Amino acid sequence: MESKFSVRTMTLISFGIAINIVGAFIALGLRLPIYLDSIGTIMIAAILGPKYAIITGLCGSIVSGITFDIYSLYFAPVQISTGLLAGIMYKKEFLKGFKIPLGVFAFVLPTSILSSIIAAGVFGGITSSGSSYIVQFLSVFGVGKVTSIVITQIFTDYTDKFIGVLLVNFALSVLPSNYIEKTKKILSKGEFNG
Repeated sequence: MESKFSVRTMTLISFGIAINIVGAFIALGLRLPIYLDSIGTIMIAAILGPKYAIITGLCGSIVSGITFDIYSLYFAPVQISTGLLAGIMYKKEFLKGFKIPLGVFAFVLPTSILSSIIAAGVFGGITSSGSSYIVQFLSVFGVGKVTSIVITQIFTDYTDKFIGVLLVNFALSVLPSNYIEKTKKILSKGEFNG
């Protein structure tokens, strides 16, 4: 039996954190209206489950916040929510096949509400993300600040997480199936399964 955090688990979590950081850096650098900071979290949710996805998302936010985007620290609760809910959706097989749009919506809605509260309450809707342009654009057309923030968060979060789930599902489909199965078997024998 392997230790609670095996080398395999630590390697996967570290890889997920790196994916989150690189994605966030690209999105910030290009001022994209999506975030790309949770692809690694979603990947770990699919492979290892919610507990490890939460760790991945939280660590990614901390490293990004300390190194290049202070705003990321404030949105760490969103990563925690993403890891937890994406892990549950993968476990219930809502992020496969024709269920993907509904499964993504199920975990994005609470996450978007949380990110809207943070964006509106802490930053007045203007953050380092390119989605701030959408908030400002809607405001020009007379949409109230809170409404424009909520609309923007739901739209951008859904688009971001949908792309993330598709990329993760594609990556998992090209990985050797015995690697995934062996990882899950290790987890069911000696580590937290879920």
